[in-house]
Amino acid sequence: MNPAQINVSSFNISLAIPEIFLLTALLAIMVAHLFWTPQRQEARLLFASVATLLATVVLVVLKAMPVPSGSVIETVVITPIQYGFSNMFVVDQMATLLKIALLIAVAVVIIYSRSYLATRKLFSGEFICLILFATLGMMVMVSANHFVTLYLGLELLALSSYALVALNRDSARSTEAAMKYFILGALASGLLLYGISMVYGATGSLDVSKVAAIVSGSRANDPLLTFGLVFIVAGLAFKLGAVPFHMWVPDVYDGAPTAITLFIASAPKIAAFGFVIRILAHALAGATEDWQGMLIILAVLSMAIGNIVAISQTSMKRMLAYSTISHMGFLLLGILAGTNNGYASAMFYIVTYTLTTLAAFGIMLLLSRDGFEADKIDDFKGLNQRSPFHALLMLFVMFSMAGIPVFVGFWAKLSVLEAALNAGLPWLVVFSVLMSVIGAFYYLRVVKVMYFDKPTDTAPLVAPFEMRAVLAVNAFAVLALGLVPGALMTACLNAIQRSF
Repeated sequence: MNPAQINVSSFNISLAIPEIFLLTALLAIMVAHLFWTPQRQEARLLFASVATLLATVVLVVLKAMPVPSGSVIETVVITPIQYGFSNMFVVDQMATLLKIALLIAVAVVIIYSRSYLATRKLFSGEFICLILFATLGMMVMVSANHFVTLYLGLELLALSSYALVALNRDSARSTEAAMKYFILGALASGLLLYGISMVYGATGSLDVSKVAAIVSGSRANDPLLTFGLVFIVAGLAFKLGAVPFHMWVPDVYDGAPTAITLFIASAPKIAAFGFVIRILAHALAGATEDWQGMLIILAVLSMAIGNIVAISQTSMKRMLAYSTISHMGFLLLGILAGTNNGYASAMFYIVTYTLTTLAAFGIMLLLSRDGFEADKIDDFKGLNQRSPFHALLMLFVMFSMAGIPVFVGFWAKLSVLEAALNAGLPWLVVFSVLMSVIGAFYYLRVVKVMYFDKPTDTAPLVAPFEMRAVLAVNAFAVLALGLVPGALMTACLNAIQRSF
């Protein structure tokens, strides 16, 4: 194409202002931290990174507003669909809500990680820059409207995550975990790319909207398309950590520093959900009958293996890793329903799961100190005697993950089960409930250890004020959203209905 013929107005670069701001800010932090004195570097990195993320949240909200006078509440309800970069980038209600959620989650991760990483001399400019680059990749993933853009965002997140897992270069376990993550991640990326190439061969396009139109038409039953779909689902299953593409999850969770595990277990799951919705629910909506059966198998295996294997774990991090695998199985229940209500329930599930996971790992970081990793279930023995308040917060978290009423985890599981039931899969709902009962055992075991066992560690719990404050808000939000889940549920439903 002649450069003179390029329509610059079709780029609509202003839609990417939040991403451009985040990139500019992280590059500024990358350079500036080199000139900060060691005594002040830690506090300045914390302030600069959290301020950057919160400012990006503000830009996301402002950019999504249909009119200058629109309020934040109106934005969550009536965000228009806007396309940029020749339809490769989209700002819609789903992207806006997911970006707000993941940006806040990353800010919380950094606040929780400060003390833990600082005592290990890992709270550095490298950590902040890598986590901000990963955040940028996640934002691109949820706003991508083209398979190439989707893949670029995914790889930016993945490469940053590999480096974060290996951040502690003196730890053989971290290095081993990073190598496993990298090799298996590269394999999954290859599968995903191969599947995308098959979709391109079947449709002649990589534009999500154009692929959706073609697949919904006469080409929906093309064998080449079905062949590519298998590889795409395999690649997506790896990114979610669903069985049988799950073996990296426990090894990476256990081998990475706990603060890095916290990051990998939280915000990237939100981005992965957006990635799955863009591909399956939008681009390949016309092939729902093909990928629904695959997701049913993934969901059944993930819930079964995740919950059953978690029972035998003595490591808190490995237990939460297998718990994550089972939760991804529940998440798939909403997606495989193939309806707007199902997608909305899955979005509600992933947002609330992230909120709960942040609190769980936050308490683990609170119990950790220099030379001691609170990563065993026995490390929680007698926590009620050491700190009744923090034991209560952990109780909130465990009850929510188990799906016990009053807490938000109950409504999350109920919503995806309802979606699966409405999709005509009652046997899958019964199976899911049974797996949830099995899962309740290992969550309640942690509560039993905290309240009924004698403490083996009597060291005082020391943490910065900002960490304690945010952790308290985080845990009580799990309870508050359980008491009043309607607003978030409505926001998720509106986001899905107004994004396609």
